[in-house]
Amino acid sequence: MKITIHPLFLAAGLLSALFGGFPVFIICALTALLHECGHIFYAEKLGFECTKISLMPYGAAAVCDIEGISPSDEIKLALAGPAVNFFLCVAVAGLWWFVPQTYAYTDMLFYSNAAMLVLNLLPAYPLDGGRAFKCALSKFLKPAAVNIVLRVLGMCAASALLCVYFFAYRNLSLPAVAAMLFFSALQKAPPAQKINFAARKKKRGREVKYVILDENATYKDALRHLDDSRYLVLQIYGEKFLDEITEDELYEKLQKKGLYDRIAE
Repeated sequence: MKITIHPLFLAAGLLSALFGGFPVFIICALTALLHECGHIFYAEKLGFECTKISLMPYGAAAVCDIEGISPSDEIKLALAGPAVNFFLCVAVAGLWWFVPQTYAYTDMLFYSNAAMLVLNLLPAYPLDGGRAFKCALSKFLKPAAVNIVLRVLGMCAASALLCVYFFAYRNLSLPAVAAMLFFSALQKAPPAQKINFAARKKKRGREVKYVILDENATYKDALRHLDDSRYLVLQIYGEKFLDEITEDELYEKLQKKGLYDRIAE
């Protein structure tokens, strides 16, 4: 996984250090990275690969597109990042309940995750809420109409954030996010690719893990059982035993098949 750093991210860090806000800057950056890790881990479970994470002045962005993914899985993938922030908010709030003294040391962690959660649930592309909303709209509207709706919502969200900045809360991240929404609405998502499993290094000395799957199981179902610590062997059954597929054979088949194809075909 490649990590790139935008020059403006470094400039924001330098300014925060000069004005005494460096600890807050670090917490917000880590919050953004954890958010993106939620997307990356779930994308890998689906058989896709995010090529890099870019640290930007408004946070972080994983470079992933999931062409060919089903709308329902894309919604789950979009919500995987906010789910991480929600879990951290609940965990920190629970910590306050049992150990109130920790509030003074963890309040910023809670607020940064809460802000990340709320922001990413806005129905503006490419935010996670916008991606999920796009999948929902695609069931009722044509792609051209969906793009128009999302662009309008993106412009509205950018305008709203600027209003909050000028009239309510002077935080430099707000105009940065507004700019991101404005320009991202005019751009296509960067491409990603299906994981090249065949190129992965094989670890020796692993325990063998046998998994029985139904004849209607898809490659997506099989990927859920991958385990770096154990070597996967799939046994496919219908009314009787049909086939046995090793992890290496699964990797080879995945280069030619789609995630939603049946393994038994």
